[in-house]
Amino acid sequence: MSRTAPARRRGRGAPQDGPRATFRQLLPFLLEHKRTLIVVAVLSVLGAATSLAQPLLVGQVITAVQSSTPLGILVWLLIAFVIVSSIISGYQHYLLQRTGTAVVHSSRRRLIARILHLPIREFDARRTGDIVSRVGTDTTLLYAVLTQGLADAVGSAILFLGALVAMLIIDPILLVIIVAVVGVSLGCVILLAGRIRTASAAQQTKVGELSSAVERAVGSIRTVRASGATERETTAVSEIAKDAYGLGVRVAQASALVVPLSGIALQLSLLAVLGVGGFRVAAGSLSIASLITFVLFLFMLIMPLATTFGAITSVSQALGALGRIQEILDLPTEDQDDAEIAASLPAAAQETGAAALSFHDVRFRYPEAVVAAREAAASEARTVLVDAHLERAADAAAEAEPDTARDVLRGVSFAVPRGARVAIVGPSGAGKSTILSLIERFYDPNGGSIRLDGHDIRTYPRAELRANFGYVEQDAPTLAGTLADNLRLASPEATDADCDRVLRAVNLGDVIDRSPLGLETPVGEDGVMLSGGERQRLAIARALLTAAPILLLDESTSSLDGVNEQRMREAIDAVSIDRTLVVIAHRLSTVIDSDLIIVLQAGEVVGQGTHAELIESTPLYRDLARHQLLA
Repeated sequence: MSRTAPARRRGRGAPQDGPRATFRQLLPFLLEHKRTLIVVAVLSVLGAATSLAQPLLVGQVITAVQSSTPLGILVWLLIAFVIVSSIISGYQHYLLQRTGTAVVHSSRRRLIARILHLPIREFDARRTGDIVSRVGTDTTLLYAVLTQGLADAVGSAILFLGALVAMLIIDPILLVIIVAVVGVSLGCVILLAGRIRTASAAQQTKVGELSSAVERAVGSIRTVRASGATERETTAVSEIAKDAYGLGVRVAQASALVVPLSGIALQLSLLAVLGVGGFRVAAGSLSIASLITFVLFLFMLIMPLATTFGAITSVSQALGALGRIQEILDLPTEDQDDAEIAASLPAAAQETGAAALSFHDVRFRYPEAVVAAREAAASEARTVLVDAHLERAADAAAEAEPDTARDVLRGVSFAVPRGARVAIVGPSGAGKSTILSLIERFYDPNGGSIRLDGHDIRTYPRAELRANFGYVEQDAPTLAGTLADNLRLASPEATDADCDRVLRAVNLGDVIDRSPLGLETPVGEDGVMLSGGERQRLAIARALLTAAPILLLDESTSSLDGVNEQRMREAIDAVSIDRTLVVIAHRLSTVIDSDLIIVLQAGEVVGQGTHAELIESTPLYRDLARHQLLA
């Protein structure tokens, strides 16, 4: 393995160029606030009317001054229109800011709700940081759509058209010159919009990749430091940041061209009006008052045009971000097709004395996206390990990883009797953890069936199905918060007494007693204030608190020392008297007293029976037992 970090890493599941959205996909986010937007549109119309009246009043004032006619109420009307226009503009600005914030809020709520209901395969195929960046960075860009000119498009359009009509009435020849200059500028801006959208989408994708890289490095900071890989990780993450910077420069370059185009259009228009208009004034075909009024209307024309240019830029950037948001919103939820799946299952005959759980010729392979993501993650993990002995360990670990490109389970069949203690053993990559994932319906099998109390688990609503299981993952996470927060995750109605009972049952009483806060003792980010064994026992306590009839424990004692493992076994024995227990075994002491032991190898069941029976009948089990099952 090379001792140098790769120049750059691509995030798993992240495309090189982000998906694109259309303006039609943006409309639902805006229409959620249509009442406010209607008020904004009305204010825009009123503001446009007061603005259009001002040049006309100025022209009349100039004419009155030239003819020595008393100004009368003209000056006061002009002042009133200026004040009213300013008040309308200020209130409209407030409404746009508030609505922009509301659009970001509603889009985040929709996105969060969809993310937390996505199938597990999507989390396995995507990087956490990339998903988080869609909730934060991408949704923020929607704010600019409203605050930079799109929502007051009605008023801008009226102002633009009103100025055009007034200029047409004053002098059609000057207007033709203005339209020619403005038309060329507007065409160039529209061409630039496509470049801005593409570059913005790529930038947001890279920002998501950067978030993932930072999240990965920070989450593994102890391993990174212990491996002497701090500088290499810094370099690798900095390279991704550099890529994001480069894409941001592309967006800035395309957007920057819009500004001079707007300025050139204004300057050329003004110079043309002053030159040609001055000549026409000298020729007597145009009055000075009309020329000044025309110039004021020119500014009225350019102002909404500049707003339009800005709106095109902001909308183009927002559509790039919206494409990434819409990509998640378009994904199916975990249970979206459950009714169709359940209806398609053949009617099963009612089994007498059905097992609590049973597998029938189950076959399963991971989706291609998950396979690719795991390969990318494994490749990244190897870059941290540099020393020679660590390289050898990484190579051994890579060989032990399950080959997810093939069938992970191949015709697995077994039955778990009600109230029994069943252990699943086998070498790494045999498919043990996959079995528990299928029971929980994180994935569905590609063939065969899994039954709970004689019924295919796909006929149960997922919430009802999972209520039957207390599940402890192999690396069960500890949530930031308190002991009580972690325990009540699956049992929100549990009392303090219940929480105290299960904690003491798994030998965590000292954690409560050593702090005056008791159950409100904070555990820190990822449970950093607890030891590895304490975190694992806390996860088991959480499962015990649910009082589910079936416990699924994935190598739940692997981080415990001998004393705590014995106490844990006693606690599990006590609570499993009236429960069915399925344990992925890590140590022989966990297996030896099981009612049934299932031996897996390369996704197939190669032996079933008690410890004594398997010692006699199954060479693989005999070999595992000889090594204390530490595979």
